[in-house]
Amino acid sequence: MVAYCSHCVCPDISAVPTAFDENGVCTGCRVHEQKKNIDWAERWEMFKDLVYSYKTDNNYDILVPVSGGKDSYFQVHKMIELGLKPLLVTYHANNYLPEGEENMLRMREVFDVDHIIVRPGVDTLIKMNRLGFKVQGDNNWHGHCGIFTVPIQIAVRYKIPLILWGEHGFMDLGGMYSYNDFVEFTAKHRLEHSLRGYDWHDFTDEGLEKLGMGEMKEGLRPKDLLWAQYPGDEEIDEVGVRGLYLSNYLNWDGEENSKLVVEKYGWEPARQPFERTYRMFSNLDDMHENGIHDYMKFVKLGYGRATDHACKDIRSGRMTRDEGIDMVKKYDAVKPRRDLERWLKYVDMSEEEFDYILDGFRDPRVWRIENGQWVKENIWGEDSTYGPVYQDNTNCVRNNKKVG
Repeated sequence: MVAYCSHCVCPDISAVPTAFDENGVCTGCRVHEQKKNIDWAERWEMFKDLVYSYKTDNNYDILVPVSGGKDSYFQVHKMIELGLKPLLVTYHANNYLPEGEENMLRMREVFDVDHIIVRPGVDTLIKMNRLGFKVQGDNNWHGHCGIFTVPIQIAVRYKIPLILWGEHGFMDLGGMYSYNDFVEFTAKHRLEHSLRGYDWHDFTDEGLEKLGMGEMKEGLRPKDLLWAQYPGDEEIDEVGVRGLYLSNYLNWDGEENSKLVVEKYGWEPARQPFERTYRMFSNLDDMHENGIHDYMKFVKLGYGRATDHACKDIRSGRMTRDEGIDMVKKYDAVKPRRDLERWLKYVDMSEEEFDYILDGFRDPRVWRIENGQWVKENIWGEDSTYGPVYQDNTNCVRNNKKVG
């Protein structure tokens, strides 16, 4: 049985580590409440002292990983305000919405900064889409890998010790850490959580053989995945690379970030509504994040991005819990036809094969079978059916994390 937070709409069976207290309130809500009691002016002074200690006369002062989204613009905006010389770095996954790509490409002009964009070969990305989906039910594993690998590679290569990330996603959504932890980026979190225990070599032919998945081989070699190979400890230690999260030092609010960058820099939100969420300003860098990738999460865990967005908006006071439930009811179960058709054509897969493979990743704590249909409990107190069974795997669901 799935439980739901009594304050927001977060389920206890979640893609990010989450716990509930004795009052049924999730850690995401409790950590968000900490923000009310933080002296943000003091935190900002701490941040300035820290970043100014890395300021240099002959190199970039800081590296900022950017997607071109609202938060990327906000991060660079704050660094320019502090008089720093940032180097922008982007992993390009070949899935940008047109407006998202335009936002990203404009950053060099808008901020007058240097910008490195790493674009893996399209054939390689197509293969990684297929493999990510077949191996772990995540077509965008390569995106998570690239985003959390390429900036560190560039930092090592250009000898830039300081990297600035925006918010810590697992902390912001699920309350994985406290604001008093001042958590920083780690290779351990990258591998165990962002990459779910898999690494680049698992997707080579040799790696797939070792995983017992040799039938999935795509002909990928180590030299095809250079962008995915995380630097060694000695390389990182030699430069002294560390990654800060800006959300630890100022009162982070994605909605306010978007308002600022729209007004000041002409940043453009989505031109048409997404199929699976009500927000218009998130994930323009990857059309599948709000589409087919998010639908995969719903099939696996019974909830989607509309739930995530509603949680954030409830916590910030922009939405009531009842309104959030309405958004969940409207969007979470939608099969995104427009996005699905694009992706299936991209990877040369039939919808029948897609549905069959995805059924193998359903979590039996969420889903049950009745009369040949998938059924689950809902946050609004009723059970619903969500389509026919293509593969009955309820007794032995594949784990999304690598084992062994």
